[in-house]
Amino acid sequence: MKVAALLLTLSALPALAQVDFATSVHPILAAHCAACHLGDHPQAGLSFATRETMLKGGHDGPAIVPGNAAASLLYLHVTGQKTPRMPMGGDPLPPAQIAAIKGWIDEGAAWPEAMSDKAAEPWDAPLAPRTPAIPAGNAPNPIDRFLSAYFHARGVQPPALTNDDLFVRRTYYDILGLPPDEKILAAFRADTHPDKRARLVAALLADSKNYTDNWISFWNDLLRNDQGVNYAGLRKSITAWLAKALETNMPYDEMVRELINPQGPNAPDGFLLGVNWRGDVNASQTPYMQAAQNTAQVFLGINLKCASCHDSFINRYKLRQSYGMAAIFAPTPQLELVRCDVKQGVMTDPAFLFPELGAIPRNASLDARRAAAARIFTSPADGRLARTLVNRYWQRLIGRGIVEPVDDMDARPWNPDLLDWLASDFTAHNYDLKHLLTQIMTSDAYQYASVPGEPNRTSSYLFHGPQLRRLTAEEFADTVSAVTGEWRILQEGETAGFSREWELKSTALTRALGRPIRDQVFTTRDEDATTLQALELMNGETLAKTLHRGARRLLNELPPAPENRFDSGVMRKGEKPVDIDVRGANELWLLIQDSGSYDPARSLAGWLDLTLEGPNGGVKLASLQPQTTLHDVSVTVNGISRGLVQTEPLDSPVVFNIAGKGFTRLHGFVAVDDSGSRDDIETKVRFFVFFEKPDPDELVRVSGAPPLPAPTPAANADALIDRLFWQLMARQPNEKERAIARQYLIPPGTTGISPGGLEDLLWSLLMHPEMQYLW
Repeated sequence: MKVAALLLTLSALPALAQVDFATSVHPILAAHCAACHLGDHPQAGLSFATRETMLKGGHDGPAIVPGNAAASLLYLHVTGQKTPRMPMGGDPLPPAQIAAIKGWIDEGAAWPEAMSDKAAEPWDAPLAPRTPAIPAGNAPNPIDRFLSAYFHARGVQPPALTNDDLFVRRTYYDILGLPPDEKILAAFRADTHPDKRARLVAALLADSKNYTDNWISFWNDLLRNDQGVNYAGLRKSITAWLAKALETNMPYDEMVRELINPQGPNAPDGFLLGVNWRGDVNASQTPYMQAAQNTAQVFLGINLKCASCHDSFINRYKLRQSYGMAAIFAPTPQLELVRCDVKQGVMTDPAFLFPELGAIPRNASLDARRAAAARIFTSPADGRLARTLVNRYWQRLIGRGIVEPVDDMDARPWNPDLLDWLASDFTAHNYDLKHLLTQIMTSDAYQYASVPGEPNRTSSYLFHGPQLRRLTAEEFADTVSAVTGEWRILQEGETAGFSREWELKSTALTRALGRPIRDQVFTTRDEDATTLQALELMNGETLAKTLHRGARRLLNELPPAPENRFDSGVMRKGEKPVDIDVRGANELWLLIQDSGSYDPARSLAGWLDLTLEGPNGGVKLASLQPQTTLHDVSVTVNGISRGLVQTEPLDSPVVFNIAGKGFTRLHGFVAVDDSGSRDDIETKVRFFVFFEKPDPDELVRVSGAPPLPAPTPAANADALIDRLFWQLMARQPNEKERAIARQYLIPPGTTGISPGGLEDLLWSLLMHPEMQYLW
């Protein structure tokens, strides 16, 4: 198909593969080189024991010259360019193995720390904070001085900085979650200020609304907070508190204190509340054990899930420690130890994981225990709090944490001094999250050109710049909206407004792209491509509908949505009157919209005693022959039987033809059955009446401006092509791309831009790796 042809002709991309020493190079050296080049007396004085001995080399020079395989004896001998060809006396290495050695050396010859003497040393993660001395150097950002010392010690040259266009794109997405347009990119290129990159970071961080609309998804994942998701049982949103905390840049330690010890009507008590499942649950999933697990994971980088059932097999934490943490948040201050759901007959008192930081009162009230825990978590003596957070932000911005995985802060950092300095700087600046972002994003470390990702194993890691990162589900959806002007709509009360993706219930598309349902803490998202993503991006209804509408909106060819003539607002129970003037109407469209019921299939709601008034008196609407069949169902409202209502499957409109019948008024009621109040149903519906076919995407009257101004109509096809390439990939199209794009927009034999062709062009560009990744 033509779309596939366009994809194939887009510019070639750098290879994403990277040589991993542990899996691709070390086995070659072990099998073919170790016999002669290890031990006390290696051949030719050349030892392959460590990276340092290979750099030092033997009688003829160094075995490896990082970044230059052509000058490395190892490569020259295995290729036969220098005699004798190695391995001596054996068959030449296969081309794939030679290519692996060459690639490894050219990429800097990263040597796994876990295979070195240093990595073999025991590591005990410190608890207390530490402020390392900043290395000498000229770099204005201390991060770069630490990295300069790091590179120098390993004989590696720092990477080159990324270009202005990619820096602006990266920064816009990382702060605002939105793409820069061609005018923004052009203005930045023309700016001659030497500190223009730092000025851009500061300007974007000053946009608190869009900053919040982007970073709230990261915090929703972390704090298990979601929009539009219901669970059987009790769950409480903390969205209003979290949005305000981000918009006002609340200090992180203050956020932690309020999350652990929520006080007052606007406090974020939903975080500790967790997900309260109905019925019997495993002892490791009680609400207070969830609170112990979540606070340890989020704020300390400690996984207690295994240790909530038995002594952990994956780390050093014990069952008793988990129960000590759980007792802080339990209704009573002592808990019976339960191992693998078997009660042990042993009681545990509340205790923090690190008792040296402070004690929890043994017989205190729940409020007193929470208050004590909040003080301990945020104690100046607790260095883990800041280390864990700065490591999460580093991972978010660079693609990999200083400690990996980010939820195992007992693991060895690849640069302990850098981690500790970032943490101490963060605390010295009053736990200011925007300062932390500024510190990282104004460093060369953040501004280096992106490199392909590595396997997620600390043993094979050498820092060499930001890794390619995929746009989040929310960023992808918001990009489509920003480019087309087609924003989703958030219904609130009687009106609705255009919204960023995070504010709405997830779609099949955003779930496929990694937006979690947040029934547990998510500290990172899987960025790997999946079959489900491919299916949803290729054939999914969500993207197809958005691009269909968006292409027509871009061309100013999308008709306005019909206005509703009745809107009940969201109803959970009870009934409301309907009274509509229907003079001049030819059709009546009745629609019951599900607005987030826990179990829509068992939600019982419908139209009650709807009557049309006309010249011959009243006529029951049910007596007319609808074009779609209604179902009669008996309902009880506020304990009183209200008889039969006419209902239809939720979100499926029913249409009546009333043309030429002289009707003037429709009146009656809408009703929700009392069963909808049950926590395993939780009915939430909204009733609408229209005089013409409704637009399912705009049922409620929309007011207010969209998150970004609507795109202005392009002057011609070339201007539109340029705009899309700049906004989606931060570059101009090449001539071949432009020619093919023109064929899509203006098919042979036509003169105007084709909406269908624009739809295909948008889809093709959205599928491109240059668009979906931060380079």
